[in-house]
Amino acid sequence: MQRPNIIFIVADDLGHADLGCYGGRDAAFGPVSPVLDGLAAKGIQFTQGYANSPVCSPTRFAMITARYQYRLRGAAEEPIRSGNRDSTTLGMPPDHPTLPSLLRAQGYRTALIGKWHLGYPPAFGPLRSGYDEFFGPMSGGVDYFTHCDSRGTHDLWAGEEDTQEEGYLTDLFSQRAVDYVERMAEAQETDNAPFFLSLHYTAPHWPWETREDAGRAPQVKDNLFDLAGGNIHIYRRMIHHMDEGIGWIMTALEKHGLADNTLVVFTSDNGGERFSDNWPLVGGKMDLTEGGIRVPWIAHWPAVIQPGGVTAQHCLTMDWSATMLDAAGVAPDPAYPLDGVSLMPTLRDATHTFARPMHWRMNHRGQRALRDGDWKYLQVDGNEYLFNIPADERERANQAHREPDRLAAMRDAWAAWNATMPAIPPDATVSLGYSAKDMPQR
Repeated sequence: MQRPNIIFIVADDLGHADLGCYGGRDAAFGPVSPVLDGLAAKGIQFTQGYANSPVCSPTRFAMITARYQYRLRGAAEEPIRSGNRDSTTLGMPPDHPTLPSLLRAQGYRTALIGKWHLGYPPAFGPLRSGYDEFFGPMSGGVDYFTHCDSRGTHDLWAGEEDTQEEGYLTDLFSQRAVDYVERMAEAQETDNAPFFLSLHYTAPHWPWETREDAGRAPQVKDNLFDLAGGNIHIYRRMIHHMDEGIGWIMTALEKHGLADNTLVVFTSDNGGERFSDNWPLVGGKMDLTEGGIRVPWIAHWPAVIQPGGVTAQHCLTMDWSATMLDAAGVAPDPAYPLDGVSLMPTLRDATHTFARPMHWRMNHRGQRALRDGDWKYLQVDGNEYLFNIPADERERANQAHREPDRLAAMRDAWAAWNATMPAIPPDATVSLGYSAKDMPQR
């Protein structure tokens, strides 16, 4: 079979149950996510899928490398934001193999449209880590209309040049993605080269603004971190705008006959925030409870994936990067062996599952977690917990005292894994990579 095109769509701070196909309720205007719900119905939906971290940048390090983020200094929970523009340590090292660089070396065209958040030029940047093209912000949250970050600095780039574009950011990303698909379809008529598109939305990350807010958005510094701003209705409309844009992209793929052999994957970088629906999970962004790390995973690839698949296969963000390399027939760099595990067997057959222990650590509140089978070991603020997740998704019935042997075994397993990871650098910022003023509180 011809190598597939690949589109990797990542939402920002989306809650586990925000989409209709994950139990989300309709909004006043109707279904919130009809396009994504349709992709899930025509493809496969993972009910036990996770992000590599409950915060943004660390997950993105894992996503681009297919390796545990803890292996890289820039992912040591340090703040990568506008004030770090001159840093030569906080970012994705250009000499490290990445998902786009490995694909590009084997003939794929590559592009990132949307959020980067892995360091600033000249030391770092998408064009230095395997992408042929880039359009989007380098930092985390930016205003949807002014495209400025929290310091009031304009943060919308085309390649490594500042670009002034008018429009609602979510729509700009979607329109650029449609244009990219159109151009790639035309190019494939000549050389048949496949493409890899990373489409990293900032939606529904704050500031909470909808398309209809054009012309009446407040000044960025008052708006970007407005702790009293937003509401559930605006939040759900932002998800709907993203969903609409994904529909435009699917229409472009179908128009050019590319939909059948294009692997489209959708997820979120971490769990949801203030207005997210995580039911029945507890916690959210910044937490290693289920609400901070369990995220939607949807894959659509008609040439390979049978419609209507639902699986409880466990997976992490980096597993999907490994899956994309596998789907493309691209081998990893032997000097940088992958921590991610390919999910291709499950994509081919939704009933196929396999054991997948998953580990996390967070400096914030001394959090650590291990999910292995039905069981989860969790430590927060020095307190230990043991949960049977299928029986207790809300993590309310601590089994630590009833299952002391299991607790000890999982504690030891986490410690053995942690010993294989680099220690946090002594000069690293070991508090959370966001200060209280930078993040709205739940």
